[in-house]
Amino acid sequence: MKIGIIGAGHIGGTLARRLVAVGHEVKIANSRGPQTLGDLARESGAKAVTVADAVKDVGLIIVTIPEKNIPVLGRSVFEHVPADVVIVDTGNYYPRERDGRIAAIEDGMPESVWMSGQIGRPVIKVFNNIYAQHLLENGKPHGAAGRIALPVAGDDASAKKQVMALVDQLGFDPVDAGSLAESWRQQPGSPVYCGDFDAAGVRKALAEASPERTEAFKAQA
Repeated sequence: MKIGIIGAGHIGGTLARRLVAVGHEVKIANSRGPQTLGDLARESGAKAVTVADAVKDVGLIIVTIPEKNIPVLGRSVFEHVPADVVIVDTGNYYPRERDGRIAAIEDGMPESVWMSGQIGRPVIKVFNNIYAQHLLENGKPHGAAGRIALPVAGDDASAKKQVMALVDQLGFDPVDAGSLAESWRQQPGSPVYCGDFDAAGVRKALAEASPERTEAFKAQA
């Protein structure tokens, strides 16, 4: 598969490395330009490009940037991206450490529902509840005991199926986490967040989640 990644931080860089390693053709971009991604490109085998180039001629796009930068990314980047291209959101809202207050999220809108509205495209939420180092190092073959599972939320059954297959290929058990409207179940502070559970544990944690954000992940008054 041809994959474009927007964002070259911990998760973006890790996904570039892992996706190339399992045979995908990967382009990666950040806000500062491809000239700043030379080391990552050489190490991972991904191609450093501009954001505009990252979304061209690919079958799947991964957006992995801070929530505060999503409005800057906006809709125009995706205007000419075909409707059948799957867009993955790995994002988390960290109001105290990084993002500041985003009123809609503070008022209860799930993070990825907000993100989807900002870019004007449906998204699949995944890779947001695992540490980058664990994503890099802790994948296991299909069927292996103790395999970490990752929740996958979204509304398009075909897109979700593609993403779940990718999760499996990377060494993790995908668990259908329901609609994008239910993706609050895997937001920061939820039971499944950074838990490294197996599939049964993920399902249990999702079921036990509360839509109320924990205090640590609310903006300060």
